[in-house]
Amino acid sequence: MARPLALAFTYAEFLLSAVAFVPLIGVARLRSRSDPTFRLPGRWLRNFGKVTSALTPLWHFSVKGEPPGDIGTRAYVVVSNHESNADPFLLSWLPWDMRWISKQEVFELPLLGALMRLGGDIALRRGDPNSVRDMLDECRDTLRAGLSVMIFPEGTRSRDGTLGPFKDGAFLLAIETGAPVLPIALAGTASCLAKGSAALGEARATARVLTPVETRDLTPADLEALREQVRSQIGDAVAALRLELAR
Repeated sequence: MARPLALAFTYAEFLLSAVAFVPLIGVARLRSRSDPTFRLPGRWLRNFGKVTSALTPLWHFSVKGEPPGDIGTRAYVVVSNHESNADPFLLSWLPWDMRWISKQEVFELPLLGALMRLGGDIALRRGDPNSVRDMLDECRDTLRAGLSVMIFPEGTRSRDGTLGPFKDGAFLLAIETGAPVLPIALAGTASCLAKGSAALGEARATARVLTPVETRDLTPADLEALREQVRSQIGDAVAALRLELAR
């Protein structure tokens, strides 16, 4: 398919898919009124991500690695590097349920914001201590109810592909709740949708599920070591994935 036609088709199918999924996720939300984790509407929200990314001829996604065998019944703090706004579409292919943390501005976007609110994702207003506190409280409740949460510990997308420093929040949350940390490495999504640009690119991108890190015996004194261990794990895996994609 010629690139101009592929672009036009992709923008059109993204819009039509979003319109179609709003009532579907809305019904799932109504059916989940008694579920504090919003597992069902969240699952439909990930289905939206899978459908839209599968339909576009521009993006070619794959997932590698095996998830923990107990992730269907045990909650994990899932963390990933953040290359692009295309990351959530790739991560939607991970085969388990999660609630995601995203910046407040995304929840204010037309259509996409409605999908995320109905899907039960958790908003964070950066730089607002009250919002950070509320987000962490919601994450604790979700983990204790048995559902994993998804956090980008860099806090923002990388402009040049360099892995930024990780913030403490995800790792302190894991230590406090005893939830293991599950690292995910992403590569290739920056070419799908670069930071600061609305132009879609054609690219292959991969997510690799890495080895989880237990936190049951850790204390806040272990926070820095845990954070840097996971950052190193993700950084090494991202470098390897980029070599694979370049072949």
